[in-house]
Amino acid sequence: MAVEAPSRTEEPRTASPPAPQRAPGFGARILSRLRRVPLLIWLFLLVPVVFEVFWVFWPALNSFSLSVTRWDGITPAEPVGIQNFVDLWADPIFRTALENNVIWIIGFGGLSVVIGLALAVALNRPGPMVGLYRSAIFLPMVVSLAVTGLFWRVMYAPDGPINASLGLVGLESWQRQWLADPDLALYAVLIAAVWRQVGYIMVLYLAGLKSCDESLEEAAAVDGANAWTRFWRIVMPQLKGVHTVVFAVTVIDSLRTFDIVWAMTRGGPYNETQLLSTYMFQQAFTTGNLGYASAISVVIFALAIGFIITYLVRQSRNED
Repeated sequence: MAVEAPSRTEEPRTASPPAPQRAPGFGARILSRLRRVPLLIWLFLLVPVVFEVFWVFWPALNSFSLSVTRWDGITPAEPVGIQNFVDLWADPIFRTALENNVIWIIGFGGLSVVIGLALAVALNRPGPMVGLYRSAIFLPMVVSLAVTGLFWRVMYAPDGPINASLGLVGLESWQRQWLADPDLALYAVLIAAVWRQVGYIMVLYLAGLKSCDESLEEAAAVDGANAWTRFWRIVMPQLKGVHTVVFAVTVIDSLRTFDIVWAMTRGGPYNETQLLSTYMFQQAFTTGNLGYASAISVVIFALAIGFIITYLVRQSRNED
């Protein structure tokens, strides 16, 4: 008699866990986002990019390549290595222009930022004439720098309004030929440039002040903080983003200032108001030394990048 083998009970099968999916890499995420951008958007972006490459980046690269050549714009360029930069360091006019640019950055940047911020704080409140004051202060920005220079040239004339006003109040000893005095000409032009710039800085700071949290100031006032402490400890930290924009704009404007100086003094008297931009223009289009002028433009670019990168690095360290 056959004995049946006991049947083995089958163990239930457990489903194996699904293999974990690998998260897409950074490059894959960027590509997926780019694919979602409509073609029409790319076409609209392509037009300004082409213009930027053709009118900005390509000339900038040419300036770097021309800075190591001797070229008059007609004959073939002659490579000279770093000789142009060696000649720059030995050029007394270039050193004067470099010193004037440092003075310009400090004076133009410092005065326009301090006055613009003070005006923004003063006009950041409702009032019947506040809008008129803001418009009047910003109005010089509507006028071109060349026209501003011609206007202030008339103001500084020997028989102009400034000397006439000094004579009316009995200060004849203060009357000067402002733009012909080597010791005063640069500062006279600087005042004219600051007069135009403060309206722009004021508008930037007004926009930043509008975004500040007023409840923090009110809480500090309840705790007994005075107005200066509230401004310095509460408001100023909230303006960090505006400070960065103002710093970048001021440094770039300081290094590329040309119109107002050229309209008022053309770098004179005796090259005492030369800036790097005006000296570059003279070398390029008056003497025809385009290679030397390109070397000056490289120095201007290096100074601008150096100032801005240094400031941004310091800001990032302070935030950390």
